[in-house]
Amino acid sequence: MQYHLNGFKPGNYEIPDAAREPAAPPPLKDLPQEVDVLIVGCGPAGLALARQLSEFSDISTCIVDQKDGPLLFGQADGISCRTLEIMEAFNCSDMMVKECYQLHRNAFWEPDSANPAHIKRTHKVRDARLGLSEFVHGVVNQARLHELLLEGMERSVTHLEPHYSRRLLELEVDEDLTQDLTAHPITATFECIAADQSNKVETLKARYVVGCDGARSAVRRNLGIQLEGDSANKAWGVMDVLVVTDFPDIRVKSFIQSREDGAVMIVPREGGYLVRLYVELGLLEKDQRAAQLGLTADDLIAKAQKILTPYRFEVKEVAWWSIYEVGQRVAERFDNTPAKGAEDLIPRAFVAGDACHTHSPKGGWGLNTSLPDTFNLGWKLAAVIQGKSHPKLLQTYEDERRKVAFMLINADREMSALVATRPTAEQKAQQEKKSTADIEAFIARQNGFIAGTSIGYDASYLCTGHEHQALATGYPIGQRFHSAKAVRIADGCPVHLGHLVKADGRWRIFIFGNTQNPLEPSSDLHQLVQFLSDSAASPVKKYTPDTADIDALIDVYTVFQQQDIEIETLPDYLWPAKGKYGLRDYEKVFHADAEHDIFQQRGVDTDKGCMVVVRPDQHIATILPLDAHEALSAFFDAFMLD
Repeated sequence: MQYHLNGFKPGNYEIPDAAREPAAPPPLKDLPQEVDVLIVGCGPAGLALARQLSEFSDISTCIVDQKDGPLLFGQADGISCRTLEIMEAFNCSDMMVKECYQLHRNAFWEPDSANPAHIKRTHKVRDARLGLSEFVHGVVNQARLHELLLEGMERSVTHLEPHYSRRLLELEVDEDLTQDLTAHPITATFECIAADQSNKVETLKARYVVGCDGARSAVRRNLGIQLEGDSANKAWGVMDVLVVTDFPDIRVKSFIQSREDGAVMIVPREGGYLVRLYVELGLLEKDQRAAQLGLTADDLIAKAQKILTPYRFEVKEVAWWSIYEVGQRVAERFDNTPAKGAEDLIPRAFVAGDACHTHSPKGGWGLNTSLPDTFNLGWKLAAVIQGKSHPKLLQTYEDERRKVAFMLINADREMSALVATRPTAEQKAQQEKKSTADIEAFIARQNGFIAGTSIGYDASYLCTGHEHQALATGYPIGQRFHSAKAVRIADGCPVHLGHLVKADGRWRIFIFGNTQNPLEPSSDLHQLVQFLSDSAASPVKKYTPDTADIDALIDVYTVFQQQDIEIETLPDYLWPAKGKYGLRDYEKVFHADAEHDIFQQRGVDTDKGCMVVVRPDQHIATILPLDAHEALSAFFDAFMLD
């Protein structure tokens, strides 16, 4: 798709440039007086959480933001493979894939040894992330991702919409009420800052609050949570531009280092014409802020033109620009409970996204770490509020996501040092000299983290069964369920199994059959199905309400090695009757594709088979043998409530 030919226009890319207009700010509505979950901030973390919670009709959610309407010009642009997998869980990856610019190559430029005042391409390489997912790392306006999440919220059963023009004045947590799950211990006071309702103050009570309000988070400040880490020591400029140039790699992600004038990183944007530039600026003095440099967009353009010598670089329009500092910090804790001695306390207030980790934007990791923060938290909040899971589940948010935050800032610190040509005092002392070859090596080494596909959670009661990892080596426990195709038995349709794990709060059990005839009553698979469907110890029977569909809480899928299985020969449990009419669900049983065998692709033991249990956030919880009935029950018994 191509757009922005005659000037940058934000909005829905399904609408032609000539007709596209920014949506008018929505009308103001009074805040509710009481909710289950209050979300502060309409960034990617806040909207991803709201989008998840909007699917539950029995959970009341309120999301507020200081802006007067939806984002139009996005700061973040990179959309990682993992983020696209999450967007598929929200049923909107297709539009993202269609509209974004897909990154397939990287180019590297250094000073020309024959003429050091000029730059010269050293080489191009295939993007290291290709093949890590069925999706390709892409670039699209952050506002477009927001728009898709907002549309999903509005179309959900709760028709959830944000409340804009609200500034958080005060947030109080009544510690005497935090351990009473029925109480609303959060009191939030907001000021309406809309022009026609200025100085109006509203108070809201909530059972839980999540601060997704950015690096200067008011929620974090009110909770007394400190950011720890390095202060900013270097400034960079960033701008989205429409440009006329003879630089040959303007449509390739490029790392460019000049001899004397600094570095530029070029990231092509969606639509075929727009491009983003990250421009290296000077070192900052102690306690100096980038805004104090007094630079303009023209200064950034002039700097980029010098670095790109001898190429012409004529900017026709600046769609957006900013200057930022490079600094890496992580919040000392991610919830309102003390850092130590809080094993038995139920957290009621959380911070997520930039509110708990700050860094430079060059790697495109901010959005792609913030959105998974709340994708991790959302299903846990829903399960506790609905009484399905023990409240200790909420403690695992900090345990799992704070580790990822440290991985993020460590990678960002290394990336920032590699891209820059002007070393900090520390780098000078170590006499380090970096080249684009070091950048290439870093990208190759960190490709799984950059793509988000290798991020995993440590062993806990939510990630167990490591002694059985050999049963499915391609499904690392703790990492996301790596999708692959299998053939649906009912109609012969190839289906990505990972796309079956939607953001609906349900658990999935994928049963991979062994070489035994699954129709034989004595076979491991037949015995497992009988246990799940009939036994009082079955987690499906134990935790699914009698009035609900059999897959309302735990959704079971089966993949056979045998190619000649017919659906009518299978137990009813594998193609169950559901809904008020008792209609059959024909979309739960598969066989391996003869040409692209999922058993081989994911290292599943064909002799033994296995169960792969997948969490509602698509991460693998445990791998078990087919006959491990008691272990499967024990896994769910550790945190679920009858």
